[in-house]
Amino acid sequence: MERYQRIRDLREDRDLTQAQVGAEIGVSQRTYAYYESGQRMIPPHILCALADFYDVSVDYLLNRTDRYESVEQI
Repeated sequence: MERYQRIRDLREDRDLTQAQVGAEIGVSQRTYAYYESGQRMIPPHILCALADFYDVSVDYLLNRTDRYESVEQI
């Protein structure tokens, strides 16, 4: 299993390309692809941007919880 499988799943569930998500969070498609595949660790500010973009918690992205909701939604 890939290190950051959830960010891939969230992207695919929304029919988005890596380039589209990268543009939304301020990184290139290649950099985003490295994050998604686990070849690079995702910096904290990018994790926060992804959590905001998908409206989920950082803990959900990191598989620390199965709760999809962000804290604000609870």
